[in-house]
Amino acid sequence: MKKVKITVMRKARYDDLIEKYENPIEHACDIKEGQVFLCDGWKKPDGFCDSAWETLSPFVMTLAHGGEDFYEGWMKNKKSAMLSCNDGFRPVSFYLEVIE
Repeated sequence: MKKVKITVMRKARYDDLIEKYENPIEHACDIKEGQVFLCDGWKKPDGFCDSAWETLSPFVMTLAHGGEDFYEGWMKNKKSAMLSCNDGFRPVSFYLEVIE
């Protein structure tokens, strides 16, 4: 199985949506831009957000098993994907790539 590197590319925050719709939360996300996680096969890396993993794990599993070229030409690097977590208030963008 191949190793997959996950790099945190960007964090967004939509304060207007948070103020209007979200109940107050003291602690939402510890992930930092530039942070790197290494996946040994399809296993969730230590310290990685459970919710984000639910979104990314099918792509990590596919890449780890040699899959590539999601959505027929979407990515310049066929052995990669750019995905975001499912938090509509604080979405985080992740770049996944196979480590050869």
